[in-house]
Amino acid sequence: MAEPRLRVWLARPLFEDVTARLDAHFDVMRTSVEDRYPPAAVAEHLREVDGALVTLSEQIGAEEIAAAARLRAIANVAVGYDNLDLPALTAAGVLVTNTPDVLTETTADFGFALLMATARRITEAERWLREGHWDRWSFDRMLGADLHGSTLGILGMGRIGQGIARRAAGFGMRVLYHNRKRLPVETENDCSRARYVGFNELLSQVDHLMLVLPYTAQTHHVIDAAALAKMKPTATLVNLARGGIVDEPALADALAHGRLAAAGLDVYEGEPAVRPELLALRNVVLTPHIASASPATRRAMVALAVDNLIAALGCGPDAGRPSAPVNAELLKR
Repeated sequence: MAEPRLRVWLARPLFEDVTARLDAHFDVMRTSVEDRYPPAAVAEHLREVDGALVTLSEQIGAEEIAAAARLRAIANVAVGYDNLDLPALTAAGVLVTNTPDVLTETTADFGFALLMATARRITEAERWLREGHWDRWSFDRMLGADLHGSTLGILGMGRIGQGIARRAAGFGMRVLYHNRKRLPVETENDCSRARYVGFNELLSQVDHLMLVLPYTAQTHHVIDAAALAKMKPTATLVNLARGGIVDEPALADALAHGRLAAAGLDVYEGEPAVRPELLALRNVVLTPHIASASPATRRAMVALAVDNLIAALGCGPDAGRPSAPVNAELLKR
């Protein structure tokens, strides 16, 4: 008699031709609509499965896995995993995987696009034009900040930060960065000869600040009113990382009162909700968490998550060896 097949939960409809590969190994509980699950619904979905493929929208911690006795693996379709309580999942023996590398270049492209739109007031200018205000040409209208020859600061110099730094070379930008530790000199040279500086020096020296650091308890609101006060009033700020890194009311206040020139935000602390103070400002470019949103990249992310889940549950050619484990210590048990 054949052993019963493992069961997995696919939390969102994600490229059916890619996720169909799960069917060869598992009984798949699919979700046909995009939804935002309350904790009780997540817990119910996890109760009788061996694995799950989820996105940043699914918050999973001790409460959600309390009754999930079979759960062995969660494949997160993202690089970050702040939606998952990693200590709780590790303590329960649940292997977590993520999707690094495959979105690096697409996200770096978008980061530079968001930087340019922010510095040159592109969305503000478009709104002004569409609203019918352009009745004559003016020499000093919609003056923005140059990128060429300016100083770019990168807070968090991982894969995406390095990708952004490489792009800065084409604009002749000076690149400063702050990271948990300094990069090897050869990596700095590849990244437009980026120079490592302290946090406060980074804030005070840059014309444009790019946030691409992981969100943790230590980085929560690392950009607060005090940090913003150290920046030039002519500077811009772009956040590609996580909303919780920035104290959004403090940012809105700085933008509204001329202590910061402009901001570009792709992520928000309470997303999908966006603070009314930010929505009311003209000098903020707002996008809905789309930095990795190209067809090829999003498909690659789902494909990697599928491969991770198959391997994490002991199936396929890489059984027991998922390529992107987050709590890899569980693989040694």
